[in-house]
Formats: sequence, structure tokens, C-alpha cells
Amino acid sequence: MKRIGVLTSGGDAPGMNACIRAIVRCGAKEKLEVIGVRRGYGGLLEGEFVKLGPRSVANIIHRGGTFLETARCEEMKTAGGVKKAVQALYQEGIDGLITIGGDGTFRGATALAKAGEIQVIGIPGTIDNDVYGTDYAIGFDTAINTALDAIDKIRDTAGSLQRPFFIEVMGKDRGFIALDVGIAGGAEDILIPEIETKIEELCLSMSRNFKRGKKSSIVIVAEGDDAGGVFRVAQQVWQRLRLEYRICVLGHIQRGGSPTARDRILASKLGAAAVDALVSGKSGYMVGELKGEIVLTPLNETWEKRKELDTSLLQLVKILAA
Repeated sequence: MKRIGVLTSGGDAPGMNACIRAIVRCGAKEKLEVIGVRRGYGGLLEGEFVKLGPRSVANIIHRGGTFLETARCEEMKTAGGVKKAVQALYQEGIDGLITIGGDGTFRGATALAKAGEIQVIGIPGTIDNDVYGTDYAIGFDTAINTALDAIDKIRDTAGSLQRPFFIEVMGKDRGFIALDVGIAGGAEDILIPEIETKIEELCLSMSRNFKRGKKSSIVIVAEGDDAGGVFRVAQQVWQRLRLEYRICVLGHIQRGGSPTARDRILASKLGAAAVDALVSGKSGYMVGELKGEIVLTPLNETWEKRKELDTSLLQLVKILAA
């Protein structure tokens, strides 16, 4: 193996730049030429390649987003798109490819690994943290700390105004961000897609809290909540309790910003592990970290299997919110 490629695909996540840095510098140690692919699979299909060296990735470890840029690519979901991608890699002389992203990225990576002689290794980079085969994905820790900082500020206002605040966090159709942020932020309730939202129970809990002397409350709502989202939840609560409320949608601020130390370290470890996997002849795997150990998971399992969320923590929220 002489030449490897690296791309970031799907939604950006803090720590992707740190991961690319590790890949480039570990690749240089192994005497590998590293080629960056701009704009994810879309750039791959269009042949947007750039040579990367140790100096190309200087001073990026602290930057959010991805300097290679990223995009979603519908064409990669087709057999024709996969064939075109393989041809582009062959023409560029790339022997191995490292893809950084989430389940959509790994679906494309799985197809590439099956389609040709090119070795493919995936690295989990998504704030949603919903990838099977790793305890944490790159970007998750930064996202929850960014959301937590905002929620701490909102709590000050909620207490001053003496009213409930409904705060929507990201996570697509999973509740990993909502659960961790809710516990760390002292939320009175957390609504996640994994558990059916029962508005009557939510209202009863809020009513009890106010009767016990609480003058404000924080309810964390995952964007994929089955009750219809934060606006509908808040409206249904108002219809029952007639409590004046406020809504905050944190949105894409959770994607940006300088990565935390934890994300930088994880990104560096996984980037190095991905290069090691390619050098050792591995292909069709994602490198992840489980219980502090680097593990390899077949790429197809990362999106075919469902990563479990510890919903028992919701009971702890109820106890701590008393």
C-alpha cells in the first residue's frame, strides 16, 4: 500500500479535523501518501482530490467542522454511483480509503468495500452518537457540552421568570444527546424517541413539582420525539396546565465549535487505529472504542445493528428532579 485517501461525509462533527490530522501524520510515519477528498462522496465522484502532508494539517486540531468539507450524496446510494467512485479511486492510485462519518457514510463505505480491490476503513464521527460498535463517536462530547452550556444559561432565566422552558436538542431519531444533556443539566424531564411520550404524565409531574415549591422547570426534548416535537409538546402542556412557557431550539450550534479534549483524544486514537488497520490489510471495518479498547466492527453491522441507549437513566432523572 502506497497511497490512501480520507474523506468526511454527512453531517460535520467537532473533532473531524483532529482525526484527519492523525491520519495524515500516522500515514507519513508509515511512508504512505495521503490524499484528501473534498466534499465527501460528492467530491469523490467529481475527482476533487488534494494531497495532504504533515504541514497541511498543522494548527487544525482545535478547529470545529472539517476543512475537507462535507456533503450528502444521493448518487452514492446507486450501483452506478458506487462504480463511479471505485473508478475515481483507481484513477487516483488510491489503495485504501478512510471514511469519517455516521451510518449514511458507512453504507457507502460498505458498498465500496464490496465493490473493488480498494481497502476501506470507517471512523465514527457524528454528534448523534448512534453508531453501533463504539461507546462514543467523534463530536458527541463536544455537542453535549455545547448544549449543556446553553442550558445552564437558560436555567438562570427560567428561575428568574418562574416558568417552564422546553429545550430541543439534536440527535435525529435517537436520544443520546438529550439523555446525557438532561442528566448533566438537571432537567426535570427528558423526552426521547426511544420511549413513548405521555403528555398526561409529563403534566402531572410538572404540576407536582410546582406544588412542591419549584418555580421553574427544564424539559429536554429530542428533535425526533414521537409527540410531534418541542412546539407541539409545549402547546399540549399549556392546554392542560395553562402555564406560560418558553421554547428554545438549540439547533446547529451543537455541531460547531472547538472540540473538547475528549473528542480530540478520541479522534487522534481512532485516526491512528484506522491507518494501522489499513497497513495490516484490514478492509470493511469501522474502528471504534468500547470500554477503553480499540475494536473493529464490520461496516455493515454499524448501521444494521441498533446501538442501545440506557433508558434506565430516565428513572434517575425523576429521582434527582424531586
